[in-house]
Formats: sequence, C-alpha cells, structure tokens
Amino acid sequence: MDMADKKDAPAAALVVGPDGLVSGWSESGRLLLGWTAEDAVGRPLTDLLAAPAPPGFPDSFPTGPDHTSPVSLRHRDGSTVDAVVTAHPLGGTEGRALGHVVTLQRWERRPTIADWAFEQSPFALGVYDPELRFLWINASSGRVIAHSEEQVLGKKYREVLPEFDRSLFPERDDKPYTDALAQVARTGEPTRLITVFQPRGSDYANAWATSIWPVRDAEGRLRAVANWGFDMSAEYWARQRLLILNQASGGIGRTLDVIGTAQELARTSVPGFTDLVTVDLFDEVLRGEEPPSPATFAPGDTLTLSRAARHSAQEGSTDLPAGTAIPVSHARDSVAARCLTTGRSTVQLAAEPSQGGEWAFGPGLAADPAHWPPGNPLIDESIAADGLTGRITVPLRARGALLGVVAFSRTDRPEAFTADDLILAEELTAKAAIAIDNARRYSRERATALTLQRSLLPQRLPSQEALEVASGYLPTGTDAEVGGDWFDVIPLSGARVGLVVGDVVGHGLHASASMGRLRTAVRTLADVDLPPDELLTHLDDLVLHLASDLQPAGPFQPTGEFGATCLYTVYDPVSRHFTLASAGHPLPLVISPDGTETPVHAQPGPPLGVGGLPFEATEIEVAEGSLLALYTDGLVESRERDVNQGVTELLRVLNRSATSLEDLCDSVMNALLPERRTDDAALLLARTHALDPQHVADWDVEPDPAQVPRARKFALDQLDAWGLDEASFVTELVVSELVTNAIRYGAPPIKLRLIRDTSLICEVSDASNTAPHLRRARAFDEGGRGLLLVAQLTQGWGTRHTTYGKTIWCAQALPDPEPR
Repeated sequence: MDMADKKDAPAAALVVGPDGLVSGWSESGRLLLGWTAEDAVGRPLTDLLAAPAPPGFPDSFPTGPDHTSPVSLRHRDGSTVDAVVTAHPLGGTEGRALGHVVTLQRWERRPTIADWAFEQSPFALGVYDPELRFLWINASSGRVIAHSEEQVLGKKYREVLPEFDRSLFPERDDKPYTDALAQVARTGEPTRLITVFQPRGSDYANAWATSIWPVRDAEGRLRAVANWGFDMSAEYWARQRLLILNQASGGIGRTLDVIGTAQELARTSVPGFTDLVTVDLFDEVLRGEEPPSPATFAPGDTLTLSRAARHSAQEGSTDLPAGTAIPVSHARDSVAARCLTTGRSTVQLAAEPSQGGEWAFGPGLAADPAHWPPGNPLIDESIAADGLTGRITVPLRARGALLGVVAFSRTDRPEAFTADDLILAEELTAKAAIAIDNARRYSRERATALTLQRSLLPQRLPSQEALEVASGYLPTGTDAEVGGDWFDVIPLSGARVGLVVGDVVGHGLHASASMGRLRTAVRTLADVDLPPDELLTHLDDLVLHLASDLQPAGPFQPTGEFGATCLYTVYDPVSRHFTLASAGHPLPLVISPDGTETPVHAQPGPPLGVGGLPFEATEIEVAEGSLLALYTDGLVESRERDVNQGVTELLRVLNRSATSLEDLCDSVMNALLPERRTDDAALLLARTHALDPQHVADWDVEPDPAQVPRARKFALDQLDAWGLDEASFVTELVVSELVTNAIRYGAPPIKLRLIRDTSLICEVSDASNTAPHLRRARAFDEGGRGLLLVAQLTQGWGTRHTTYGKTIWCAQALPDPEPR
C-alpha cells in the first residue's frame, strides 16, 4: 500500500461484535490501514491499536457523532495512523445487541519538522481527550511530571497527578490545576493561570504560567484539550518577595512602641515567608536606653535578651501576651550569639537541598554557590531536632546600634531557604530595626517628658479648709508625645483658694518645659494676690516674651511655637464667691448640691500669646457643697465625639453618686477617655465648704489714732471667745501695727477682720492703693520697724489689691485648732 492509497482513504467503516472481535470489514478499511478482510475479520479490535487501549476499550465505546475517542492504529506496513473513533450500536430482533458499527476518521498529523519542534520545545506541552485522558505530551512535560509519554497515554490526568487536585496554597484561593482543565473541557472556553506546585524530587515549589485551550475539528466540535506552560519561578517568587516587603512597609512601624513593632515584624513574615519568627531585644532597648556595644561582650559569657515577639503559623500558636517580654539566654557558641558578635547573618539548613533535575532549580537559583554570601548556608542537622527544616538568623541593627536578633524558621514547608530568602529576611529586619529604634528613641524622650511633667505637677494637693479637692491626669497613649496639660491648687490669703488648669500648645519636652514655666509664673502671680483677670494679663505678657525667645537665631534652626490656654479661679469660703477668668480655656462646670448645673455666664478671652486683648473676670455665688469641675479639652474632645458631646457626657458622669471625690474623679477618667488617646487629659474636682460665720469677726475702724487701743481690745475679746488666749500677745502687737499704719498712711474706710481657719488670719483693709514694704530702720529712726516685727512674729504676711483699695494680712499658726 503506498501513500497515495492512504491519502485516498480519509475514513473507514467496520463492524465489531459484542465480543470485541471484528465481524465486518470494508474496502475503505483496506485503503486506510492496508489490512484485507481476511486479515482483520475474527481478530480483536485492540490488535489494530498502535498504543495501549484506553481503560474499558472497546466495551465502553463513545457512541454518537458528538462522542469520539482519538486512537493510534497500526498500518500493515508498520506505520501509525491517527484516527478518531465513533461507534453506533447495532441492534437485532427482539432488542438483541449485535455489536457496533465503528467509523474511523483519519486525524491528519503535522509535518515531521513540526513534530520535532513540539517534541523539543522547552515549554511543557500536552493534549488530553475530553475526559482528560493523556493523548500526547512532549519531553519537557514528561520531565516536569516525572513520567514518560508511554506511562501516561490513555490514563486520566487525576490518576497520574493526584496532587494537582488540590492547591499548594489554599489560603490564597488558588484553583486546582485539574479543575482548570475540566472547566475548559466542559465550557470550551480557554483560560490562563499560574500554578504553584512542588515537582517530585525537589525541595522547592515551582511556579508555572499555563494556558489551556480547547482543540476543535473542522466542524467546530471539541475533540481535545491542550495546554502549554513555562517555569516562571524566579519571577513569581521575586514578585512574592516584593509583595511581602510592600506589606511590611505598611505593617511594620505603625506604632511608636518597641514591643508592638517587634510583633508586627513577626506577624508580617508569617505565613507568607516563613513559619516561625522570634524577635529578641536587649533590655536596654525595651527601656529606651542606648543598647550595648558588641565590644562589651566578654568571651564565654551567655547573652541575656528579652523575647519581645514570637509568632507561629501552627494552629493554636499565638504571640506573647501584649506588651510583655520574657528573658531568653543565648550561649556564647550559639548561632544567635555569633550573629550578635559579628553582625553577620547565618542560614542553617537541616539537610543539603535536593535539585530534582534541571526543572526543579528552585526560586532564586539557590543551588548556585555564587548567589550565597561567604559562610552560608550551613548544613546543620541539629535544627531538625527542633522540628525545623531551615533557619535564618539576622542581627537587628539600626544607625550603627545593635538592638537584638531575629530568627526566621521554617517548619511545615519542605522547601529550603535560598539566597534570595536571605536577602528578604535582611530587608524585613532592616525595616523593623529602623522602626524599633525610632520607637526606642521616642520611648526615651517620652519617659523624659513624662518625668519632667510629673515632677512639675503637684505631687500632693496642699492642705486647706475651703475646698475638698481631687485630681486626675492621664498622658497621651504610647503612640503620641506627652502634652502640656497641667493643674494646680494654690492657698491664698483670707482662707481663699486658687484653682488653675492650663494646656500648652504642642507635645514633647518643649511642651513640658513650657508648662513648668507657666505653672511657676501662675504661682508667683497668685502669691501677690492678683485678681484672675489681671493675673492672666501678666501671664499673657510672659507668653509673648517666651515666644520671642524661641525665634530662630539662624536660618537652619527650627522655629519654636509657644501658646497656651489657662483658666484661673479663686474661691472665697467666707463670701462663697467664685471668681474666674479664662484665656481661651473651657469654662468650669458648677453643679449645685441638688445636682442641677449652675450656669457660668462668662466670656473666655483669647489664648495666651495673642496679646493686646483684655481678659474679663466673672464672679458668681455658689452654695456650700457645690461641685466645681475644671478640665482640659483632652478630657471631653476626641475623634469619636465633639466638645459639646463630651461636656454632656461629663455632666452625666458627674451626677453619679460616689463615696468620695477621688472615686468620682476615677469614674470620669474611665468613662470619658478612650483607650488610644491623642491628647493629655487633666481634671480638677473641688467641693466647696463655707466658713462658719462664728469664725469670722470684723470691725470698722475710724481714721483716728485713738481707735488703735479699741482695735486691740476688739481683737483680744474675740480671741478670748474663740479660746485662743495663747495667740493674744502676738495678735495684739500685729493689730496695733497694722491698724496704726492704715490710719497713718491709708485712706478710709478702714476695716479690721479676724478669720479663724487652719491658721489665725488678721486683715486690715483701707481705700489706699499704696502698698507697704519692708525696709531696714537705722539706729535713730523713729519708724520702719513695724512690718519687720509683723514678719518676724507671724507665719506669713502680704498685701492684696482690691477694687476699692488694698488689704494687708498676716497669718499665725494655731497649735491646736479646733476640729470642724
């Protein structure tokens, strides 16, 4: 039979009996295959096949024109004829099956040069029937799946490669490769995908870019499914490393917290890069101090660090408790200690990685020694005892300082670390090191600012009888700098008490130092008994001067910003008057004993540092037992609510019943402040007391020197009524001197007032604005010794100016004051 005969016979028909034997043979069969009827009839149909028959063939013929099966037939001359088999059932009388009429349709092959090209292609090529049985693969595909063409022909894909029925990375929702083949066979629509799998005999997972498309005949019927793919492992894993680094850029360093940043490094690396990460830091780093130098490590010493983070991909494994670190020790001969001492990374592999043939070279060409730095990798079988297949240990360094050490370990995945993995581990560590060092430096500055701020705030509130006082202060959260909120309680003359709260613009050491200046200034101005509005005026001038001092001296020095708000109030327990003035600060809340809010009709002035605008003082009368609440805006304002909502919430909490002001203060701070604060918050609560009228005595003095003896008698009689005879001698001298000076140098009206509080207070008021002062009298001077005598005999003295003149006062300590 020559080639012309075979070309003239594109198809043939034959009959196959129920027993699988050829029972009918046509001339077209002879033209197609060269076998005569005498040669073919009576022989099994499988004798005509050039390749092993598909499972169940010919019992499970594909029947009907839309169901075909490609086969390879043997020509009588020894050549191979590719054909498509179609069978039609042949029925007899009474429904008996007589066999099948089988049609063989020649499947034209490509020219020989094309066969060579496809067979020698470096890309993996394959063809499968609609049931996903192997029809043909090239040599490259055979090397990838570790099977020859003869081993797989006629077998279903799932039988040969069951591992392709699952995804290597199910957490990424990757579609199993077999599902993609079946989808194309079912829908006839081509698809493209990237498949990640681990070839047999390799320690690395490879990534393949694959295209799958349907193969149709001239009539458009789907006859087969074909695919081709190429290994893009290097590109794929490089992209995965970039994704991990991108994730690290957004996931590491989100907070200025050392332990939090270490935990971010551990969580970012698992499971995309590795299975277990530990971060060990020097204790000095956790405290915000300078880390030790490797030169200080003594030979043979065990290095003790603190494990700040540990994260594992294993189910049930969690990080260390939030914000905590546990001590860990590294022997001098350990890998971690060597990395800390030398500053170089180390890669340990449990076994020499296998290559699995030229198609399993792994991501990053790990087998090439030229890609590894000197001394890496180390084959260390001992890590297998810890359940590890590999570990990369990297020193944690930033700005020349050694902060600790990081260990990246693999447990669940079999692929070995590569030289590119070492580069990725060092990149991740470098990003985290900068963030940890930033957090360390911030922690140090914040601790310094907190120490300064707390040292400037009152450590305990002064003892006085006019008010029962409680305070609360909370700095910002760990991710923000310390602010400049402050408060103070200042005892004043006449049993009065000054309450002050303030807030300095900015954060950090500058704000804390500025707060200290303002608090000192307020105390100094309060000691001279300035009324609230005048005190704020002087304080405003001080802020203006301080701001000018902060102007840069050179072009490269930063400009310091300085501004503040302040609320200064004075409570008088004798008159129950509450006087206040505000420099841009929230007004206080006044709650009556019955729980109703007493309105404070006051106009806040501008913030301190604006200059040129007046401050107004407002005076209201409050009932005994009223609650005064002074606060900074950090207490009532946050990202979740505005100021009005915060004040409403504050009023609601203040109306709760509490056993003490301290408990009420704690309730307010807990209820109003979120866990993550962006500003300091200060609260000063005071409950008013009224001085018993029986403890106050006053007398109008006529501007006549003859009234001095009467003033002394009035004072002595009052001391006798109070049972304070032991204070009579000093009080008689003080009253005589102060009344005499008021009559001689002052202006009427003149008034003498005695107040019995924690001390005995003597006040003499007149309408003159001239203030007396101490001076040293010469030997023959007739005057100048009175105030010096008052200063020596009393606990303190001073002058305060009022709207109608001045008041000179002095106070004596009472040895055994009568309890309230």
